[in-house]
Amino acid sequence: MIGIGVDYYPEHWDRELWEEDARLMKESGVNVVRMAEFAWCRMEPEEGRFDFGWLDDAIDLFQRNGIQVVLGVPTMTPPAWLTQRYPDVLPDLPGQASSRPGVRGHRCYNSPSMRRFTRIITERMAMRYGKHPAVIGWQTDNEFMLHMCRCRHCKNGFVEWLRNEYGTLERLNREWGTVVWSGEFSDWEQIGLHETPERYMNPSLLLDYRRFQSESVVNFQRVQVEEIRKHSEGQWITHNTWTAPLPLDLAALYGELDFASIDYYPASSADKAVSNPYSGALLLDLIRGIKGKNFWVMEQYGGPPGSWMPTWPSPYPGFIRAFAWQSISRGADGVLFFRWRSGVAGAEQFWHGLIDHGNVPGRRLAEFRRFAEEAGALSERLYGSRVENEAAILYDFDSHTALQLQPQVDGFDYYEHMKAVHRSFQKLGIGVDVLHTPDQIASRYKLLVIPSLFVIGEHTAAKIRSFVEQGGTVVATPRTGVKRTNNQCHMLQLPGPLADCFGVRVSEYDPIGPGVHAIQDESGNLYSCGLWNDLLETTSAEPIARHAESFYKGTPAVTRNRLGSGQAYYVGTFPEEAYLRSLFGMIAGETGIEARTDLPEGVHLSRRKRGTESVLFVLNLSREPNAVQLERPMKSLLTGTIAAPNLELEPYGVEILEIDS
Repeated sequence: MIGIGVDYYPEHWDRELWEEDARLMKESGVNVVRMAEFAWCRMEPEEGRFDFGWLDDAIDLFQRNGIQVVLGVPTMTPPAWLTQRYPDVLPDLPGQASSRPGVRGHRCYNSPSMRRFTRIITERMAMRYGKHPAVIGWQTDNEFMLHMCRCRHCKNGFVEWLRNEYGTLERLNREWGTVVWSGEFSDWEQIGLHETPERYMNPSLLLDYRRFQSESVVNFQRVQVEEIRKHSEGQWITHNTWTAPLPLDLAALYGELDFASIDYYPASSADKAVSNPYSGALLLDLIRGIKGKNFWVMEQYGGPPGSWMPTWPSPYPGFIRAFAWQSISRGADGVLFFRWRSGVAGAEQFWHGLIDHGNVPGRRLAEFRRFAEEAGALSERLYGSRVENEAAILYDFDSHTALQLQPQVDGFDYYEHMKAVHRSFQKLGIGVDVLHTPDQIASRYKLLVIPSLFVIGEHTAAKIRSFVEQGGTVVATPRTGVKRTNNQCHMLQLPGPLADCFGVRVSEYDPIGPGVHAIQDESGNLYSCGLWNDLLETTSAEPIARHAESFYKGTPAVTRNRLGSGQAYYVGTFPEEAYLRSLFGMIAGETGIEARTDLPEGVHLSRRKRGTESVLFVLNLSREPNAVQLERPMKSLLTGTIAAPNLELEPYGVEILEIDS
């Protein structure tokens, strides 16, 4: 069953409202609610004194109404008694308000007190609800993010982590290159973060500290996972990450969980109406790629966010329904809207829900009801079907983090570059998987893009090389192969350990930043490029585009190399999107990937498959009407009618079509 639901906070509302809320939810198509992820102070109002009666009543109420429950472990918000009695719970984050009680996220993952009380509250919840027939699953904590905490527990934990990683100070000094600036350590206790701005600090230390803190999050979460697994039966566990990739190793975070989840808030402002649907598509593909399987959306846009920022514009008619279908089209098996009703108290008063403060159902709830009715009718057909693609992009946590630590040129951002690559595929109607580890590179893919794979070890290089030799096509972009896994530079001409794979050497590079240059392809077409230009020397590759200006005019800018049964393209600049679409379209033709060049701006295609059954989602995620040419008439699963080959879509229009097997 497709999960269709809302996030609900019974502890925020008088009990008189609960019954009517549950009734209206059921009437509106809700079949699941998420609760309790911020309610620690109500479950344990004083140390060792627990009160679950109110939560029992809320769960029982929803069970009577045929609505299932997902419970959140409330460790993102330690109660006041905990931070007062055990101040080591609070992280040491200089200059950051989130290290103070009464906000949220005010906990150090390495605090012994925090881990002890996390185990206690999780154990009590799991023992009570681990076999409750209405509770189908659990959410660990809420929106984990990396804390660069500098408390003594983090410092001691980091030193222990380094001892396990490097064994000796001699090896650590060598791997970090601490001889630079006379920074060699002679005692483990000398290692730590200081008030010095990070841009002046050793980049190897900084990358390792982020790896350590990312592992700390995983270890903190493991406490919750252990207790839930110990006391539950048939219930799943997930976590809700949020927004663009954080400097957090999501592959490791979700390694012990059943599936990944995301909080998805597509921007409703007019100035982002064009770009945001493509950014959202990447986010959803990235979440699906973490586990290589379907996911849930634990918080879907239900109303304009606001509170600690100016309130977003009201959603355009159809916006809520269309973006909910976008989530399902890209692999969501559950979509829960934040939130049922706008809060009347607290810092999120103006982070609006499906119903406003006045508690009168309006346009947003009506739109949710329409989506819920449609999704419920198609639940049996869609649930468990999968998104299967032939193209992939490799996202790399180490490269993303290292490029944040050492920005290479004014205007460059790793994730924004990923967006440009992904958006080019979407505009060609090509579905893309986002991989998180090199071990996910598989022969089923015909095309793999490795955008700015800045940090690369031999294992990753071997996986990419083997993929090409066995018939795959790979595309790389500038700043690939620069660093070793210890964040020191390779003493190799770029692209470093992949130079032979691509058949090129970077003889020199020109960080042009916001300046605009041009490249010219073999047909004489000119395309703009910017940020960075690699000057390439071919060893076995052939040029397919050249720089069209500056002192290196005529130098190869884009090359193609044949290796084994496959080929490797090196794009030695950051070209405009039109060139990327041209390049990927050409490669699609070579590799047999279905592509099209006639999709209107804002129209997205996605497929879900199960066995021989396939469903095509056609979404017009724009404020303008659009038309899409279908290959042939197809049956609409929304209306039961046959959709004409010239499919017309209203603004934020949705069509779901049956594809003949």
